Amino acid sequence: MAIQLYSEHKHMPKTFPLNSLLFLCLFPESALNLLPLLLPYHPTSQYFQFLSRKVKMGLTSSLRFHRRNNKTFLRIFMILVLSCIPGRTNLCSNPSLSTPIDLPPSDTLSSLDSLDLEGYITFHDVHNASKDFGNRYHLPPLAILHPKSVSDISTVMRHIVRSTSNLTVAARGHGHSLQGQALAHQGVVINMESLRSHDIKIYKGKQPYVDVSGGELWINILRETLKYGLSPKSWTDYLHLTVGGTLSNAGISGQAFKHGPQINNVYQLEIVTGKGEVVTCSEKRNSELFQSVLGGLGQFGIITRARISLGPAPLMVKWIRALYSDFSAFSRDQEHLISKENAFDYVEGFVIINRTDILNNWRSSFTPNDSTEANQFKSDGKTLYCLEVVKYFNSKEANSMNQETEKVLSELSYIPSTLFSSEVPYIEFLDRVHIAEIKLRAKGLWEVPHPWLNLLIPKSSISDFATKVFNSIVTSNHNGPILIYPVNQSKWNKHTSLITPNEDIFYLVAFLPSAIPKPSGANDLEYLLRQNQRVLSFCAEANLDVKQYLPLYETQKEWRSHFGNRWETFAKRKYKYDPLAILAPGQRVFQRVSSQVSSIQLL
Repeated sequence: MAIQLYSEHKHMPKTFPLNSLLFLCLFPESALNLLPLLLPYHPTSQYFQFLSRKVKMGLTSSLRFHRRNNKTFLRIFMILVLSCIPGRTNLCSNPSLSTPIDLPPSDTLSSLDSLDLEGYITFHDVHNASKDFGNRYHLPPLAILHPKSVSDISTVMRHIVRSTSNLTVAARGHGHSLQGQALAHQGVVINMESLRSHDIKIYKGKQPYVDVSGGELWINILRETLKYGLSPKSWTDYLHLTVGGTLSNAGISGQAFKHGPQINNVYQLEIVTGKGEVVTCSEKRNSELFQSVLGGLGQFGIITRARISLGPAPLMVKWIRALYSDFSAFSRDQEHLISKENAFDYVEGFVIINRTDILNNWRSSFTPNDSTEANQFKSDGKTLYCLEVVKYFNSKEANSMNQETEKVLSELSYIPSTLFSSEVPYIEFLDRVHIAEIKLRAKGLWEVPHPWLNLLIPKSSISDFATKVFNSIVTSNHNGPILIYPVNQSKWNKHTSLITPNEDIFYLVAFLPSAIPKPSGANDLEYLLRQNQRVLSFCAEANLDVKQYLPLYETQKEWRSHFGNRWETFAKRKYKYDPLAILAPGQRVFQRVSSQVSSIQLL
């Protein structure tokens, strides 16, 4: 048995026998000489070097103690050494992430540890910050900052800018990124949830808003604003995400056709830039930074505070589902609904491929419009499309709401026997995914690989996409849902960093599978990744002008293609606000620049 060492020294063995560690424990005099030889080649050796002075002092002063109590000494030393066993694993064997990087000098930890902060920095117990929701990469950071103030984040950023360590920094909210975007291998991860304040400030008036920390969860904002009869207008399907996290991407759900994504509903931001500057920005003040950060993938600054638009909150929602067998009828009705004033407040949909007894599964939460006809419907072996819509209402409006809903439904072409509905509290509908999360966690099925793929597809291409993908490439969705729904870009702010297709109407298509472990211990991860690649290859070969949402590319050439004619603006803004490319290394957009070099090169 041996411990793997990431050493490139030609005279240093790649492994260090575990029985040699036992030898060091039994003979601490030898440990004093051998410890410096071992540490510099260890992937977390900078942390261990930081402790090495204390370790050596402890070894020296403990020789007498060791002789008196060898067993206790053995335990202590084994804990110190084994705590530094490499933990860096890439489950996808991506060469760009699997090659060990150069480590910063050993005094990097000492300098970070000496910073005057209201919060604190930890150099151990980094396991949770080494992975994300995608659960495909394991990249341990050097340190985790737990800030108690914006000043803490600014202090660390300024320190890194001035240092020669070449550290990178990733702001981590709830860790819901998919492919390592929230990770900073051997860098500093900022635990944004530590910045959360119990003081969620709500302002009522003609234009009500809520002022919150960038590390606050959307579910907490919902609960607090509902006390005042208010709520944010635009959501994501899952609310246990941080404000800074969703605003750095877009924040898209079934309300986006009406209110735009979450990045459209922000009045003001507080940002810590890549230079450590604390800047307040809005559409009228420091507008370039404001527009850059929204949908900017964390490249320009860390969102530490946000002022979010609010609107009246309903008490209840009428939640409706209906099936289609014809995609053209399904998409035509969806597009009709998002163009119609005051029809529904939420429009989404999903694909069902070869699922058995789908309507019976709905009965636990929905009631069929015609139970007899619903019993006769068979979904086996079919590709079906489910329209999912919601109408907000308060108790006094129930009768008029039902009349309006029936009128709109009469204009649609769904299969009549598949109409189901339910009336639930507003908060229960918005937090619906969390209910599923609790069930999956109880079964141990939440923290599994999630090889998700999110695409934005122009209206002109959606029919070709659906015909090929849902009939030939994806033959089952037993691993997870496939969402599909249109949004109206005229409701969106076109000045943010978010990249979308160049058509007024485009579709979000989200493949959301989970690689569930099988009894044999294997899972479908590689199969699902190949399926994703087949989808992307088809889009490229058919020139569908598809853009990735929550994008990830491995080369700057791919990023240039993603941004198109907006790449130059994006790169110039990076140069202005994060010239050393310290921020968000997990996005793999820019390479970190040495602090001894002036700034990133504009390509």
